Formats: sequence, structure tokens, C-alpha cells
Amino acid sequence: MMANSMAPRTATVRRETRETRVELALNVDGSGHGDVNTGIGFLDHMLDSLARHARFDLTVRAEGDLHVDQHHSAEDVGLALGQGLNEALGERRAIRRFGDATVPLDEALVLVAIDLGGRPWSSIDLPFRGAAIGDLPTELIPHFLQSLAQEGRFSLHVRLLAGENDHHRAEATFKALARALDDATRHDPRLGSQVPSTKGVI
Repeated sequence: MMANSMAPRTATVRRETRETRVELALNVDGSGHGDVNTGIGFLDHMLDSLARHARFDLTVRAEGDLHVDQHHSAEDVGLALGQGLNEALGERRAIRRFGDATVPLDEALVLVAIDLGGRPWSSIDLPFRGAAIGDLPTELIPHFLQSLAQEGRFSLHVRLLAGENDHHRAEATFKALARALDDATRHDPRLGSQVPSTKGVI
């Protein structure tokens, strides 16, 4: 079976706890359309950027205990997106598996490297100067990324190489992640329907 004959790589996720309710639809082979409403404006902006530059179609609706803080909502959206990515990729046959991107945004420069090899790991060196960007505490950005990698079953490395402005640091990160995901999730026609691992499974 050739890669171009494989089933559509889509997923729907509903995650509901006492603290949040998240509904998500993901099409890995989309056109970059984002329709996101998490109740956290800056997180919406970052997820829209992620969808656009990864060429994913992504719909997210989240309701959470924002009267407490943004932690539960940001974390559970990250977990739901990871679950969706894992579901959409399935056995991960014929994907390129590895991806990396170094993306500038004005003075900021961020490197992101990923391995969709099935083993969750995150190493994130992404300092911020301020306590929040808009309505999103900056400490939740690495936590969101860790949650995404955990449930997405992939290895994620993030390095801030340059940058003074927190908004630019964050946006360059999500754009670099998007480009790395776009690369790693692409089909490699040379693989046919093989899993890109010496183990034969991911």
C-alpha cells in the first residue's frame, strides 16, 4: 500500500474533567485553518499560528475554571491536542518521523526539534522575562508544550537562541514547532507503508 492511498489522518477528542471541557478536531493533512476558542486569548493566537504553519486544520472549543486561573485549561488543551495528534497518526506508517525548524521573529530566534518515535520526552529551554503575555502566564507555555509531547508520544526539544520580547519568543516557538510537525508528519513515498523504525512499530 502506497502512502498516498492511506486513510485520512484525522481525530476528534473530547476531554472532560471537573475543571475543564475540551472538544477538538484535527486534520493533519489540512490547509492550515484554525478555529480556536479556549477562553485564553493569547493561547488561541498561538494555536491558530500552529495550525496555519503546520498546515493542520484545527478546531478547539474549551471551557474551564478560568475564575481560578488558566492552568487547567492550558494543560488540558495541550493534552487533548497531543491525544488528537497521536490518534490521527495511528501506527505512524510512512511518516518522515523527525523534524526540526529554526524560526526567527524579529529579534527572537527559536529552535525546535521533534521525533515522532512514540516515546514522550520534553526538554524545554525557553525563558521569559515577564509573568504573563496577555492573559496567559508565561510559565504555562512550557507546561503546555510538555503536555502536548506527553500525550502526542513524541520527543520535543526547544531552545531559545535569541530574543528580548516575550511575545516574539513565544510566537517563534509555536511557529518553529509547527514547521517541525509539518516536516515530521509528512509521508515519505520511499517507505511505502513501512513504520520508520528498526523495531517495526512505534
